[in-house]
Amino acid sequence: MTDTPARLLKLLSLLQTPREWPGGELADRLDVSPRTIRRDIDRLRDLGYPVEASRGSVGGYRLVAGAAMPPLLLDDEEAVAIAVGLRAGAGHAIEGVDEASVRALAKLEQVLPSRLRHRVSALQNATVALTRGDGSTIDPRTLTTLASAVTGRERLRFAYRSGDGTPSKRLVEPYRLVSAGQRWYLVAYDLGREDWRTFRVDRVGEPYATGARFAPRPLPVEGGPDAPATGSDGVRDGSGNGKARGNHDSGGSGGGDAAAFLARSMRRMQPELRLDVRFSAPAEFVAARLPAHLGAPEPDGEGGCRLRSSCTDSLEWVALRLALVDCEFSAQGPPQLVEYLADLGSRLTRAARPA
Repeated sequence: MTDTPARLLKLLSLLQTPREWPGGELADRLDVSPRTIRRDIDRLRDLGYPVEASRGSVGGYRLVAGAAMPPLLLDDEEAVAIAVGLRAGAGHAIEGVDEASVRALAKLEQVLPSRLRHRVSALQNATVALTRGDGSTIDPRTLTTLASAVTGRERLRFAYRSGDGTPSKRLVEPYRLVSAGQRWYLVAYDLGREDWRTFRVDRVGEPYATGARFAPRPLPVEGGPDAPATGSDGVRDGSGNGKARGNHDSGGSGGGDAAAFLARSMRRMQPELRLDVRFSAPAEFVAARLPAHLGAPEPDGEGGCRLRSSCTDSLEWVALRLALVDCEFSAQGPPQLVEYLADLGSRLTRAARPA
């Protein structure tokens, strides 16, 4: 291989594999002499890549951790595998897979050659994931379109369906993407409503960036003169599944905390439930079967545990999640939860009776 830049890229790609490469093997792979490999290793070191060499008959070269992360070089198979994995995680809003995954997916898909984008789409369309059923799935292309518009400060147009099914068309200045448990939300300034809004991403359809740039507005803070008087378009039905865990930082749009803004919107639109529930099972058993945002139960010293926490989830959803723990439990509060559980229990008992 006589093209020095291409050879250096190929050499760097090989060294990023977690193993030690003998100089002779690298020379065979690149069809050059061991002396050329030594010169190329020195070039990589001059560029800041920490390549370590070991001596002896089994010695060789390996890339070690440095002060900064070098550009990651992927072959076709690796790029497709990573893109499919990120799409699957983002599309099903898996708890724990936050906004960093969406940023990575947006960057990767931006640089993928068309032949690889076709392979990723084909794999995605040919597979079906088994989900837990208590969260809405999202088209990963929607997430990446929104993330790119946030980062590029481009106005967005999209179709939106409210909680009661009412359709509308929106033109917004996107501020941040926020991951909240098993749902994603877009915090944006709605130009048609002339106010800040949050939108559930699983209700967003046909989004596209208009290409029109905008200067970011400061996000209102709680109690400030610009705090919105209305609630969120995204959580009017109170179906948010948890606390906001972070925000997609577009890198310089300034202003307030989008996660806190979303949390305030949720609190305004859905009354807070202060849970007090005793389970007849160990705390570890219960914690493994409850969503993390509902809090951690504490052992009660009698073989059971007690959960004392607050949430803004719907009453019906909380009742079902408590029942899905699959052990005896007793709700001490709030009163509306106790009443709903009694009514739900009666209905389930009647449903189990023979006709």
